[in-house]
Amino acid sequence: MKKLFIYFSLTGNGDLVAERLKEKGFDIRKLAMKHKLPKSFFFRVLNGGFLASLGVKSKLKDYDRDISGYDEILIGSPIWNGRFSTPLNRLLKEVDFAGKNIKFVFTAGSGEGKHALKKANKLFPGVECIFLKEPKKYNDELSKIIL
Repeated sequence: MKKLFIYFSLTGNGDLVAERLKEKGFDIRKLAMKHKLPKSFFFRVLNGGFLASLGVKSKLKDYDRDISGYDEILIGSPIWNGRFSTPLNRLLKEVDFAGKNIKFVFTAGSGEGKHALKKANKLFPGVECIFLKEPKKYNDELSKIIL
């Protein structure tokens, strides 16, 4: 069974998750936004969180959308303002995950995302969601990824 981790990471937390999953045999695909967020942490959080609360779908740089060869797919994203990040919104619009075993791995400063959990379950009823609190800061959070 082939496994894929497709993710977006702004601060490097998702990259740590990707490293761990690569060790477990996952293929890795990282998403990148076409337009960058402000450099200032405050304005980046303000801008990204506001856009996430509106459900904006950020434009992404070209990436491989073909998931036909994979049975298990983990989707990774930071939580912005308790919600899916704008790159994740775009991914979920562009890629058809029907018939795939989907799980989410979210990273967040608080380690939770109530709106994101609700949306994930609306899109994929009963989907497993793993929330990690800043793995760069709390490395033991990576131990929550049990596959």
